[in-house]
Amino acid sequence: MPAQTSVEKVRSYYTCVDKGDVPGLLALFAPDAVYHRPGYPPMNGRTELSRFYRGDRVIETGGHTLNSVTADDGGVAVQGTFAGVLKDGCEVSLRFADFFAFTDDGLFARRDTFFFSPMV
Repeated sequence: MPAQTSVEKVRSYYTCVDKGDVPGLLALFAPDAVYHRPGYPPMNGRTELSRFYRGDRVIETGGHTLNSVTADDGGVAVQGTFAGVLKDGCEVSLRFADFFAFTDDGLFARRDTFFFSPMV
C-alpha cells in the first residue's frame, strides 16, 4: 500500500475517534487486529476493540493533534498530543506516540500506543 494511502487511513482513524464514530474506526481494523495500550490487556479483534471504545476507554471527549506522521512500507508512526476530559471529569493533556502496522489489504493489523508519562 502506498505510504500516502496508509497515512490517510491513520488520519481518518483519529477523526473517527474524536467524533465518537466507533463503526467508522472499527472498519479500519482487520477482524483479528491487536491493539496494545498501556494499562489494558492486549485487545484482540473488533469485538474487544468495540468494547473498549464503547465503554472501557476512560476518555469522555477530546481531540488529537498530530504533530508528526511518518510512513514507510512497514507502517505508520505518529507523534501527537491529546487534550480532553476523562469520564471522571478530570481534564487531561498529554503527548502520545502510536505505531500502526497494516494487513496486505490495507487494514490495521496492529496498533501500539505509548504515553509520555513519568512511570519509573
